[in-house]
Formats: sequence, structure tokens, C-alpha cells
Amino acid sequence: MNAGVVGDDTTNDAVSRIVCALAAANERIVLMVGDLGWSVVEPFAERFPTRFFNAGVAEQNMTGMAAGLASEGFHVFSYSIANFPTFRCAEQLRNDVAYHGLPVTVVSVGGGLAYGALGYSHHAVQDYALLRTLPGMRIAAPGCPMEVRACLRHLVLNPGPSYLRLGKAGEPAQHTAPPLLESGRWLPIKSGHGRRALLATGAALAAALEWQARSDHADCAVYSLPLWGMDAKGLQVEQIAAFDEVTALEDHLSDGGFGSWLLEAASGAGLAGRVRLRGLDAQVCGEVGSQATLNRLGGLTPT
Repeated sequence: MNAGVVGDDTTNDAVSRIVCALAAANERIVLMVGDLGWSVVEPFAERFPTRFFNAGVAEQNMTGMAAGLASEGFHVFSYSIANFPTFRCAEQLRNDVAYHGLPVTVVSVGGGLAYGALGYSHHAVQDYALLRTLPGMRIAAPGCPMEVRACLRHLVLNPGPSYLRLGKAGEPAQHTAPPLLESGRWLPIKSGHGRRALLATGAALAAALEWQARSDHADCAVYSLPLWGMDAKGLQVEQIAAFDEVTALEDHLSDGGFGSWLLEAASGAGLAGRVRLRGLDAQVCGEVGSQATLNRLGGLTPT
């Protein structure tokens, strides 16, 4: 399926345009929202009014409705701020979506600390830990608009339970075209001249590039992993083995997230000693501030 051609734009703009292009080619694509995101979802609602549903501020109901539609052959995209369609809907995601292997893609905007100034209720720093334990759940965490396009294309062509985690906006493109994705396969971003690598998922790609610009990390190659999950651990061993040290970066608490997933994959092959974790310290959980300030406070980005 052709995802359509879209211009340079922010991550959220990319989602809006691509989902519209995909829906034009596939009449089984449905969009549901929890009474937000109007600047993003309006184009879809106007073009496909019979395939757009506003569930209101009732995310558990939204997820149950999405599962029902998916069981009838639709691929449903549900859209909300990251914490609300995940933690609030954990039971529905586990029992209704993942257990039945249904094609529901949870589109979460504001992953990590993108909504830092709104406080802990809007900080999504434990979502990977929850969703990566659901069998069949694929995590798509693009680091730039080009990776958003690639992830959406992959998820539509490979329907199933999935979680598309987005930053808020403004991430620069790191690829000249949407890359071809394989779940668990690292994407090269910048070459290095040593035996160390910085491996980022999602918006933490910007942090990896920030670290690589420092003299003490200038030898590191930078990779992005925008698509991963329980079934992709097997691919990690050969990729980790190519380096003496791999640092996993994520805008998520270090406990239980992407780095823990990578460490689990490495431990089975005796490579755990090569993996380093750079996520967020739990002290950010009680703080309010800008995304940049909280990422520095949590240790994700250099001070």
C-alpha cells in the first residue's frame, strides 16, 4: 500500500496527513479520539465523517469500541495524550485488544516529558514498561517525521496490536526518505569511529545526537530503533555483538523500559555487560517544568 507523499512537517502533521492518505486507499481505516487533537484530526473528520468517532473523555470506552470495530475487520487508530489511552485503558488493551490480536493502533501524542509543564498527570514515562509486556503488542516510537511515515506504513501493512508513541512536535528529519523498517532492526543515523554505539528509541534520538556531539562521545555511532517489541529481542544479539558498548537512550524511566528490554535480550547471550542505560531518573516524576529542563534533570541529556 502506498502511504502517499507528504511534505516536510512536524511529527503530528505527518500523522494527520499520512493517516488521511492511508484512509483514502483503505476504507477499513477508522480514527477515534478522546475529545482532543482537533488541529490534527480535523482533516480526517472532514474527509471521512463516517469513519471518525469522538468518544469523549472516556478513553476506556474508546478502547472497547476500537476493539469491537477491529473485530469486524476495521483497523482502528485511537488518538489521545499518551497517559490516557495507555494506563487508563490497561485492562481494555490487555483483555480486548492484545489477547485477541486485534488491529488497534494506539496513537499517543506527548510521549515522555513533552507535556512537562502540565505536571505528572501528563508525563508518559512508564508507558513502555506497561505495553512491552503485552504479547503481540508492537511498539512504534519514531524519532523524526520520516520515521513516523515509515512506522505508519509498516503498521498498516502488518496489522495487529500496536502502540505509536509520538513526541509533541518539531522533531527534525533524520532521513532523506522514509526508511524501510523491520521490527528490532537498528537504523543508522550517524557513523562513528570506535566500538561504541548510542541506540535511541523515539524522541530520545535527539538526546543521542546531543551526546554524540560531545568530545567524550564523539567516537560513538548513533542508531535509531523506531520499531520493537517482545518478538524482536532475537535480532538484538548480533547487533549488540558488533560493539564493545551500546548505550540505550529513552525518554522513559530507566526501570522497565526500552533499555531494560535491550538488556534482557543481551543477557541471554552473555552480552549484558556491553549494555548501558540512559533513561530518566525517577526524581522527574514529582517535578514540573519544560521538556528540556526535565530531560536534563532526569539525566537523559547533558547538563
